[in-house]
Amino acid sequence: MFKGLFSLLPYSLYRLGGAALPHVPPDLGYRLAEIGGALLYILAPTVRHRVYDNVSHVLGDKASRQTVRHMVRQTLGNLLKNYYDLFRLPHLTPEKAGQLTEVKGWEHIEASLDQGKGLIVAAAHLGNIEIVIQIFALHNVPVTVPVERLEPPRLFDYICRLRASHGLHLLPVDGPLLEIFRALRRGEIVGLAADRDITGSGRIVTFFGAPARLPDGHVRLAMRTGVPLLYAFSERLADNRFVAHVLPPLNLARTDDREADVAAGTRKVVSAMEQAIARRPAQWYVTNAVWPRANKNGSEVKTSV
Repeated sequence: MFKGLFSLLPYSLYRLGGAALPHVPPDLGYRLAEIGGALLYILAPTVRHRVYDNVSHVLGDKASRQTVRHMVRQTLGNLLKNYYDLFRLPHLTPEKAGQLTEVKGWEHIEASLDQGKGLIVAAAHLGNIEIVIQIFALHNVPVTVPVERLEPPRLFDYICRLRASHGLHLLPVDGPLLEIFRALRRGEIVGLAADRDITGSGRIVTFFGAPARLPDGHVRLAMRTGVPLLYAFSERLADNRFVAHVLPPLNLARTDDREADVAAGTRKVVSAMEQAIARRPAQWYVTNAVWPRANKNGSEVKTSV
C-alpha cells in the first residue's frame, strides 16, 4: 500500500515510529503528519512526481499547475496521517475504531452475507483503509485481504502485524491464494484493491479519461464463485473521523462471452471508483504511477512540478 515510501527509510525507523507515535496525541500527531507531508514533497522527488501525475489525471487538463501542486502536498500529508493511524492501530480497540467511523450502507454487507456465499469487497486506496476496516472486527466479520509483499521481509512482517492486530487476515498477493476461496466458502469477506494492478495480470481500461492497467481479479472471482461483489470506499473528515460508504452489490452480466462480461463488470467497478476518488482526490494515496509514461529508452518521464 505504501510501497513507494517504504524504501525511503530503514526498518529501524519504522520500528521507532511504531514505538513512539502511539503515545502522541492525535491533534499533535496529525499536525506533525501535515508538516511531514510538506517535507516529503521537497525531499522525495520520485514520489512527488508520481503523485503529481496521478493527481493531474484525476483533476483533468483544466486544473492549473498550482492547483495540482497544492493537491499533491495535501495527498502526502494525508498519506502520513495514515501512517500515524497505522502505527497507533494496535492501541485502538475495535470499539474505539467504531467510534471514529460512521458506516453508510452497512445493510448491503448484511444482506450479502445473509446469502451464505461470502462477499467480495472492491476498494481503492482512499481515505483510510486501516482504521475503517476495523469496523468488521467490531461486527465479528472475518476479513481476508491479499497484500503486496515488501522488502526486506522483516518490514513486511512488521507491517502485517500492525495491520492484522485486530484479526484482519493478510495474504501475500504473490503466494498461494487458496485461502481466498476457503474464506468465501466459510461465508466471510475478501477485500481486493481495485486501483493497483500489483500482479500485472489486469486489463487496460479507461480511467479518468486515459488508459491505465487496473486489476479485474475481483470481477473474475465473483463470476467464478457466484459470490456478491460490491464497491466500498472511505473518506477522512476535517476532524479526522471517517465515513465508510458501502454501495449496493454490482449486477454482473453472465453471458456466453466471459471476457466481455469481465470487461463490463470491471468498467462498473472503475466507474464507482472514479466517483469516489473525485469526491476526495487529495485522499487517494497511491504513490506508484497508475498511468506510467516512458521515454524512448524506457525510463520514467518526470513531470516538472
